[in-house]
Amino acid sequence: MQPIHSLHDFFLRSGAEVRLYHLGRRVEPCSLDTLAAFEAGDLAWPAPWRGTARLAMVFRLGDLEDPLIWFLALPLDEQGHLDPAPRDAFVQRLLETLGHSVQDLGRTQSAGIDNLMQDNPLAFSPRLPFQAVLHARASRDAGLPASQHFEPAEAYLTGQQAIDWRALGLQGLADVAVRLDADTSRTLAARLDTLPGEVLTSLCYCLEHVAIADDLARALRRRGEAAGRAGDIETFCACVRAMGGASSELAGSWFDVLLDDPDACGPDLLAAIAGRGWHHLEDAERLPRFLNRLAEIPGADFTAVARDLALIPRLRLPLLMTLREAGADSAIGRRLAGLSR
Repeated sequence: MQPIHSLHDFFLRSGAEVRLYHLGRRVEPCSLDTLAAFEAGDLAWPAPWRGTARLAMVFRLGDLEDPLIWFLALPLDEQGHLDPAPRDAFVQRLLETLGHSVQDLGRTQSAGIDNLMQDNPLAFSPRLPFQAVLHARASRDAGLPASQHFEPAEAYLTGQQAIDWRALGLQGLADVAVRLDADTSRTLAARLDTLPGEVLTSLCYCLEHVAIADDLARALRRRGEAAGRAGDIETFCACVRAMGGASSELAGSWFDVLLDDPDACGPDLLAAIAGRGWHHLEDAERLPRFLNRLAEIPGADFTAVARDLALIPRLRLPLLMTLREAGADSAIGRRLAGLSR
């Protein structure tokens, strides 16, 4: 039997039924081929977050009834490739736990393998919206029904049932977001203005992980702009984050308006765009405008945000070119000069 050197090797050789999900910027499916190329050093991680490749590994071994879930944050080097040493240490610990054999995994107790997450420097606990969306996506992808919270949440959001919104669970909102069809999306868009702020904010934390139809995107912008005028920064930024999943035309046009308004460009807004709308920064004019606004704000951590965005393969070269071409008297140039002192 071939030796096991990587996480991909383990899943392949063990015959595990596995689904992988990105857990960095959004909860999205990740293919085993992506993991294999990343671990082999052939691929920079496509969705880095704070210097790590964050993954959820949902898998079932042998005759285990319930799937196991590992949350791993694999460290990246400055090029966005895997730093292999921590991964190697985890694989070695995994093999020691299994007695260097994957032959008898069908009879291995899940507790023994799950204990690998205890005192594991690579393990992390996702925030609650990420956990809820992961559960919703994994259930849907496995052909399983949504949680018991789905139907009351959908009935409330579409106006079919008048219930106390405080009884809605985050899991139900995540199930609605993940299973959103065209009809429900249109109905939700028409009702968005009537939702209490607390419900809207929690819903946006789930919608930010899925594709947004145009009618819902327009409703989110209207509600976000109203929140901005009212000084409700939390709701405003939640709507901006949810717009990350909208079309480039609709999301990009709103981001352009916001970036042109110095009064709107606080640290929270720029963090929302960088964290959930990063792919809309793949624009020759929008990216420099974003970086310039970021550099202008004293309270923004320009270096940390720029370094994080530079790890995204599609943004790395245009971002570095923007920094290189910045004039010495520009906000970006002054920031860079301050770093070199």
